[in-house]
Amino acid sequence: VSGMVTRIAVIDNQYVRAGDLLFEIDPEPFEIAVSQADANLQRARISSRASKIEYDRLQEIARQDAGAVSAKDLNRREAGYLQSLSEIDVYAEQLRSARLDLGYTRVSAAVDGYVSNINFQIGDQAVANNPILALVDSNSFWVFGYFRESEIGKIRIGDPARVTLMAYPDQPLAGTVESLGWGIAPSDGNSGYNLLPSIKPVFQWIRLAQRIPVRVKLAALPEGVILRYGLTASVMILPEQQD
Repeated sequence: VSGMVTRIAVIDNQYVRAGDLLFEIDPEPFEIAVSQADANLQRARISSRASKIEYDRLQEIARQDAGAVSAKDLNRREAGYLQSLSEIDVYAEQLRSARLDLGYTRVSAAVDGYVSNINFQIGDQAVANNPILALVDSNSFWVFGYFRESEIGKIRIGDPARVTLMAYPDQPLAGTVESLGWGIAPSDGNSGYNLLPSIKPVFQWIRLAQRIPVRVKLAALPEGVILRYGLTASVMILPEQQD
């Protein structure tokens, strides 16, 4: 939802757990909307009960004296009662939606991770679907290695890998090949052509082999190694012997 930020519960680079509060949006307009929707629903229920009583009354009169109530009046009362039931459903859905919006004024972490790049402050206007901070999932780190197409045929899912981070050059990490890319954008095409990653050769005047992304899943980290999104790594795949 959109609204004015009234509370920020975290700071940049703070670790949070799933469910921890990140920030709050002014709930007052949404509380009013809930109250209005609830009042509309209660009025609709009262109106429906009155409509049902009147419809039942006319039905009873018609049973006792078939000519006392016209079919037109009876049908009109029945239609009014059925319409009142539909209105209850509509107002109940509006109340459910208003309560959801009110709940969205408290923005919580969806996963365990690290808060990054907070670029707003109390009093700023938060706009629905416009991100105003990043949350780096601490359980979803992976490494991409970009290998020449001439080598990709030797790599298999499950092959062991050795990863050396520039931040920790003396502590190589173990991993396994999790997946291989299925396509890349042409080197002379637009960036992100057909939503595929664009990986350009180093030299434009020589036709070099294209690079294919290979995703590596890391094993348990050595003590003292802390992963951060975007670190530079060297990846060596150790292909298992093929039969």
